[in-house]
Amino acid sequence: MQPITQQDLLGYRFLSALRFAPGGRRAAFVVANANGEENCYERRLWLYEAHGLRQLTDLGKEGAFAWLDETRLIFPAVRSAKERKRAEAKEEFTSYYILDVTGGEAVPFLSLPFAADGIRPLDPTHFVVTGQADKAHPELWCADEARRKNVQKEREENEDYEVFDELPFWGNGRGVTNGSRGSLYLVTSVPFSVKQLLAPPEDLASYTVRGDEVIFAVSRWETKLPLTGFELRAINWKTGEIRSLGRQADLQPGQLEAVGETLLMMTTDSKRHGLNENAMVYRVDPRTGAFDLLRPEEYSMYNSVGSDCRLGGGRQAVPSEGCLYHLTTRGGNSILHRLNPDGSDEPVFTREGAIDCFDVDGDRFLFIGLFGMHPQELYEYSPATGNLRQVSHFNDAALEDRYVAQPERLTVRSRGYEIEGWVLKPKDYDPEKTYPGILDVHGGPKTVYGPVFYHEMQVWASMGYFVFFCNPKGSDGGTNEFMDIRCHYGDTDYVNLMDFTDAVLAAYPQIDRTRLCETGGSYGGFMTNWIIGHTDRFCCAAAQRSISNWISFYGVSDIGFYFAADQCGGNIYDDPEKLWSLSPLKYAKQVKTPTLFIHSDEDYRCPLEQGLQMYAALVDRGVEARLCLFHGENHELSRSGKPLHRLRRLQEITDWFEKHVR
Repeated sequence: MQPITQQDLLGYRFLSALRFAPGGRRAAFVVANANGEENCYERRLWLYEAHGLRQLTDLGKEGAFAWLDETRLIFPAVRSAKERKRAEAKEEFTSYYILDVTGGEAVPFLSLPFAADGIRPLDPTHFVVTGQADKAHPELWCADEARRKNVQKEREENEDYEVFDELPFWGNGRGVTNGSRGSLYLVTSVPFSVKQLLAPPEDLASYTVRGDEVIFAVSRWETKLPLTGFELRAINWKTGEIRSLGRQADLQPGQLEAVGETLLMMTTDSKRHGLNENAMVYRVDPRTGAFDLLRPEEYSMYNSVGSDCRLGGGRQAVPSEGCLYHLTTRGGNSILHRLNPDGSDEPVFTREGAIDCFDVDGDRFLFIGLFGMHPQELYEYSPATGNLRQVSHFNDAALEDRYVAQPERLTVRSRGYEIEGWVLKPKDYDPEKTYPGILDVHGGPKTVYGPVFYHEMQVWASMGYFVFFCNPKGSDGGTNEFMDIRCHYGDTDYVNLMDFTDAVLAAYPQIDRTRLCETGGSYGGFMTNWIIGHTDRFCCAAAQRSISNWISFYGVSDIGFYFAADQCGGNIYDDPEKLWSLSPLKYAKQVKTPTLFIHSDEDYRCPLEQGLQMYAALVDRGVEARLCLFHGENHELSRSGKPLHRLRRLQEITDWFEKHVR
């Protein structure tokens, strides 16, 4: 068998945005691939019908769509010369094209005078559309051409600087967000009209469609984003009548779902377990807006299983026949559950692996998922037979004759918890030989690792490394109590990781204890910084998009002003010692481990200064260190960064390991 190499990343296909057409006879989804020559990703629409799969588009820029009816879908695109000219001039508009999947080419359908984020057809001529509105020019979309040109000229003249007057002022993957608010529009195609339902300082939190009404949650803020409090409103999209369903002061503005005539919101007040607390399910009276607790959920209602072989999202909750089907993370797996009208919740599909997104039509389910240590594919599932059938084979060729390390489950009892993890054996494993090992720590902390395909881990296993990973306290996959590590970062979680490492070394004596490497990103980067300040058992480490100083993190991260205080149990004014005691930088004077730092200059979740502080501390004290900075990338570098940047990142980490274990 051939090894999996870093370059194999360019051969994978990534699936997302799966949706059944009305009537359930067919479904569409997006297939993406990396283009190494152009250093970008290409996205195309594909169709699944009874007789198989068929590619629908081929320009490589079709990454979203919505079904208009049983045979026609619409998607945003820039295709004409006029549209390209408008895009180059940085005009705000969105053009939608319509494609009949039974035959014919895509043709222009609808042009909106603002940048749309998403569209949902209400009928063939009425749509609800989401977008962003600027607080300085909240109704620019309906201004005359002269005013639009003046605003555009003003923006061009001022593009060399930014003004911040609110918090947060930027967002990871979005850039500067100061003054931007989510907006909602009702659009009619014939005759064309647009009705803006809210404008800054109001901010759209979520919406759903229930019969003739669009119901939406609205936050209002001028200077500082509130974490709780919202107003529910409803508009009859046929008559235009708007009504208020009242305010909720203590709940977060959560996800709304209409399940038949029932209106649900998944939300919490975060009083039991902080901001990472799993949402409860509330039944909302659609007449009065009264909230009634339906289910005090202890588990997440989404997929949080990590992988570096995804690009794009999809539905994680789908109403059908009076029930709400939803994903939930249990252990290291993402499985499918059904929430019934009485509030009971039961499993529908529980196979090992991860459902990334799904859709349902009657008793038919389609999944995009990671099963059997294989990259994403499309699957069809029948609850009646329990049969899961692989429909697509986009990634078969990429793994043909390749060594794919199979995860071997290992658990350890640590600090009163059962910590679940896995071990990948190296290619051509010989129990009479010794090998280097890599401990990989996930981000979050409220995510999980699981028995799914992870490209970078497979590369290292193919190179002759044992790779091991686990879900310490603070991870998802368990109850609220298990994920809650507020005020205890670097405590139980650190002990869990070290106990798991000890258990791996005991179970696999072929691992050379003098050639242990460690890495992790985001929370895993925090933990890497913490580990090197508390043990020198690893011969080298790689801290990616890390946190090193909770005090400075408070003021620079897009989530810092609330997440730091919530997780550390204090603030910079009254309890700075709490934040400092949980900061890896405090313990940098104890570091002996050669450490590589990976960071991106547009990472606003764990900003660059976090990595720079730790790097500077190590170099200042004579510890071997290296920092690799990626320009134009953000917190998602390892998952959706430009293909060549992802390859260079992996090469940097791998070279660092190789330097210190060989």
